[in-house]
Amino acid sequence: MTGRCAWVVTKEPLYIEYHDNEWGVPVYDDRQLFEMLCLEGAQAGLSWWTILQKRENYRQAFDHFDTEKIARYTDEKMQSLREDTGIVRNKLKIQSVVTNAKAFLRIQKEYGSFSNYIWSFVDNKPIVNHWRTAKEVPVSSEISDYMSKRLKKDGFKFVGGTICYSYMQAVGMVNDHTLECFCHPSNMRVQK
Repeated sequence: MTGRCAWVVTKEPLYIEYHDNEWGVPVYDDRQLFEMLCLEGAQAGLSWWTILQKRENYRQAFDHFDTEKIARYTDEKMQSLREDTGIVRNKLKIQSVVTNAKAFLRIQKEYGSFSNYIWSFVDNKPIVNHWRTAKEVPVSSEISDYMSKRLKKDGFKFVGGTICYSYMQAVGMVNDHTLECFCHPSNMRVQK
């Protein structure tokens, strides 16, 4: 019987659900890709657990990550977000969601979808790693560093190399479940 990745150190159902059913699973939906980009940026300097607990609050506060709406946020809306105790009230992180929504919309027009753009960094195919232990899993890679540079050039904020790598893991561009984890593809059984 295999277990879970060693970073799942809590028995919290929300955390386990995230690990078991989301982390490392490929995401191609633009809205979900945008949401995760924003949440990974919000995590900077904090734990993922902190952000995961606030995810529903983020969805409510940011209009379910509707980029068209976010790109038109007024000063009044921005002030209300800075006063919202359900999210991380860092002014720069809040502003980055609006900045990123505008960049996101430009990318969608240029590439047909954000999914087309972001998945091109991995040639449209998830990278499946074979780490034995969590200590082997890197915090960034050449690809995440390159992605970071491109995203910044294209107008995105809070997209450093480490944030990009976490993002790649979260949306399944990289599968970093360790070999001991039942979620690693080599441990998955084909279900009929």
